[in-house]
Amino acid sequence: MSETTNTRFTPRIFSGIQPSGGLTLGNYLGALKRFAALQGGEAETIYCIVDLHAITVWQDPQILPQRTREAAAAFMAAGVDPARSILFNQSQVSAHAEMAWLFNTVARVGWMYRMTQFKDKAGKNTENVSLGLLAYPALMAADILTYQATAVPVGEDQKQHLELTRDIAAKFNHDYGVEHFPITEPLIEGVATRVMSLRDGSKKMSKSDPSDASRINLTDDADAIAQKIRKARTDAEPLPGAMEGLKDRPEARNLVNIYAALSDETPDQVLTRFEGQGFGAFKPALAEIAVAALEPITRRMSEYMADPAEIDRILGEGSVRAAEVATPILEKTKEIMGLLQSRP
Repeated sequence: MSETTNTRFTPRIFSGIQPSGGLTLGNYLGALKRFAALQGGEAETIYCIVDLHAITVWQDPQILPQRTREAAAAFMAAGVDPARSILFNQSQVSAHAEMAWLFNTVARVGWMYRMTQFKDKAGKNTENVSLGLLAYPALMAADILTYQATAVPVGEDQKQHLELTRDIAAKFNHDYGVEHFPITEPLIEGVATRVMSLRDGSKKMSKSDPSDASRINLTDDADAIAQKIRKARTDAEPLPGAMEGLKDRPEARNLVNIYAALSDETPDQVLTRFEGQGFGAFKPALAEIAVAALEPITRRMSEYMADPAEIDRILGEGSVRAAEVATPILEKTKEIMGLLQSRP
């Protein structure tokens, strides 16, 4: 169904990240690096800083704008070109919020309560969290479908939300007898779409981990990066010649995946080169390649952040371009639903 349906739509990729601050190597390898690589292909690329998602939990209004600019700086420092992609922040394009409300009437409450991320964030406090935290998957669906995006690059932990987006699109199309929304396809590729903690290979690398040694921040300097890799948890075994040999060695597997992603190789290619060697040899090589990849990004981020007015200008221009795509799709959605609109 999805292949047939999606051929009707302009190829378009949409994705976004929250301006939560503290971007890490995981954000770079799992998202930003991939976003930059997708530019210039058959599909139009639209990238968004999802600040409306951020406020589903309380944000300091003095800090949020700075984090939004920092996220924009990270996009551009990683290679996202505002001339080749549309780059903007979500709250500047009102179609997102309008479409989210329309989707609130399509999505079912049970769908929302089944979302793993809601359960994780709300915990036992489900009666006191914001309604936005429960309903925000409808906003995520709106982010994607307001542009009739045909594909979304996602990590394993986001697949459930994309499935919900597909369910909403399918239900809308069925309820109104139209093929208005594509059944958006996931783009899951790359060897390090899910980067794990340097201290615990079973946990995702996260800015919320109490230990700064568990992650490499995009603002870390060369010395900090090298030190964190040197102190990363490993084991005493030498490296095997293939990834199958790392099945029960999560920390070792994580470091090999990071090396492969940074060097644009397969993990098996990396292991062929380091087969039989220990981490005394592997870690310095990984540190060298990580510093070489990340130092320019850190430097460019600092340069962008030194001129916040220029970041605001770029995001403003991006929002105008985004609205030019989104508004006609939103208006057609309203028309399909029988909502009257004034005509000039």
